[in-house]
Amino acid sequence: MTPREILKQYWGYDAFRPLQEDIIAAVLEGKDTLALLPTGGGKSICFQVPAMAKEGVCLVVSPLIALMKDQVENLKSRGINALAVYSGMSFLEVKKTLQNAAYGNYKFLYVSPERLETNLFLEYLPAMNISLLVVDEAHCVSQWGYDFRPPYLRIASLRELLPHVPVLAVTATATKIVQEDICNKLLFAQTQQRFQQSFERPNLSYSVFNVASRQNKLLEILKNVPGSAIVYCKSRKHTKDIADLLCMNNISADYYHAGLSNTERSTKQQNWVINKTRVMVCTNAFGMGIDKPGVRVVVHFDIPDCLENYYQEAGRAGRDGKRAYAVLLYSNRELEELAQQGKIRFPEPAAIKIIYTALMNHLQVAAGYGEGLSFDFDIGTFVSAFKLNILTVTYAIKALEQEDILSLSETIFKPSTVLVAVNKSDLAEFEILHPELEPLLKGLLRSYGGIFDYPVTVYENQLAKFLKKEPGDVKKELQRLHDYGIIAYAPQKDKPQVTLLQNRMYADNYSINMAGYMERKKNFELRAAAIINYTQNIADCRSSILAAYFDAPINTSCGICDNCITRKGKTVSKEEFDTISKAIFELAKDEGIVFEKLQQHLKTVQKDKLWNVLHFLQSENKIKADKDGRITL
Repeated sequence: MTPREILKQYWGYDAFRPLQEDIIAAVLEGKDTLALLPTGGGKSICFQVPAMAKEGVCLVVSPLIALMKDQVENLKSRGINALAVYSGMSFLEVKKTLQNAAYGNYKFLYVSPERLETNLFLEYLPAMNISLLVVDEAHCVSQWGYDFRPPYLRIASLRELLPHVPVLAVTATATKIVQEDICNKLLFAQTQQRFQQSFERPNLSYSVFNVASRQNKLLEILKNVPGSAIVYCKSRKHTKDIADLLCMNNISADYYHAGLSNTERSTKQQNWVINKTRVMVCTNAFGMGIDKPGVRVVVHFDIPDCLENYYQEAGRAGRDGKRAYAVLLYSNRELEELAQQGKIRFPEPAAIKIIYTALMNHLQVAAGYGEGLSFDFDIGTFVSAFKLNILTVTYAIKALEQEDILSLSETIFKPSTVLVAVNKSDLAEFEILHPELEPLLKGLLRSYGGIFDYPVTVYENQLAKFLKKEPGDVKKELQRLHDYGIIAYAPQKDKPQVTLLQNRMYADNYSINMAGYMERKKNFELRAAAIINYTQNIADCRSSILAAYFDAPINTSCGICDNCITRKGKTVSKEEFDTISKAIFELAKDEGIVFEKLQQHLKTVQKDKLWNVLHFLQSENKIKADKDGRITL
């Protein structure tokens, strides 16, 4: 089928969005391609459609577990077979998934970057017939980007094993230097092509407010702008507090953050998507992979760390092309704190070493050991046990992640999975020997198709209802079957996971790349300065400021942001100028007039317009103004 036929059959659309068809054509021609499409620009279509047009498997590298799961489920719902491998899965689960990718009828395999160089992955890679390599969130490959992830650097070595496979790198936000770095790090060929969608959003009005009471301003915005809304906050506690405030004021709202269980998050998200909840108050854990076109307003209750995050989150408003609003609220104190964040976000190297040693001791990992191991990790328990500052610990762990020493999965709310680990004859023999477990096995086989082939998601509560048992008893029986080796049972994980990417370093050979660390600190400070300047700029079109930051300047002002509207208000038409200047000449012709009196006489005229006319007349020497502000001819 042609790309358009594929689009129509599987997605139901008659036509592509701007640039999508060009990107797909470049991919089908076998060219390495960089695609910069803003939030809501339809990045996934750009690789899913050409992958369906080619023979073989499309390998998608993505850092976001939740996004991988969403896309796999989305593809399955369209009748397209897809798989995912990510941190937290058991060896047996990973092996079965890779076997299916290599020998089954699957079109997409999503993998987290950490999996790319494991022996197990490399063992099955030659049998997979990879037709396209996709790098999602490609800005993560650049050390100069806002979300650098060292495992992304492994993609280059993967290309050596896939010499004739084109690469499509996609991202919503990347400055010129980051774009160059992406192409270099991913070893793009000279025939590479780059596509960048315009940063113009003619229906999206950007505004910035420095107000005494953000709560009151938020209520005012939501009362003036009807329809679905998102309110972004920096802290989890804040999300609940603000949602409660909105509910008290008869505005339907809920809160969302990474600390909620998988079930809670799914329920809250679904209620918002179907408009049962009007306003979602959330941290930046919300929004990835959600395609809701009718969001009328996105409010940032706290200032984000950088324009990359702000543009991506604000861009979730107005995807349907109708008028929408992106509002940023801030205080002077916040700007001062952000300007100092570089010192906090990048702890002293000595402090990082102390925290690394304490963490290894906390996890009980011996020197020279630990690579590949994962541990449940509660940061609160850790800082309390070692009497450490939680902020310093948070950013020290981030530094260790960027040095490729460990990884922290903060949102690994992974549902339970079961895979039958024996063949059918062995299973029948086991049931005879253990009749008390036969009902559970029969229930699993009846409820979950494919359970012999790959790990399936199971819900213990539903299974218990089906078997007329208590959920706790079902979990115990599943664990027994696991202990017998009959199934691989992985209970739901609701805790963050620390995974060691290398063995614990001995004290005398501990080291991190200081030059790279200090360069990342410098780039963070430059990004912080950029968003501070954005908030304080009261003259330039906000769409133009954002476009210029991403090296994609636009020629016209948007006309609908706060700065453009203010500027329009100050513009004086010829008719207005003639009327105002005639009145000034008349009032000042004898003894002159002070500005306050002039304003009283012309109280129907906007103050800004009056000042504009006075400045012009003075510059043309048509009027004079003395030190007391008296205007004379």
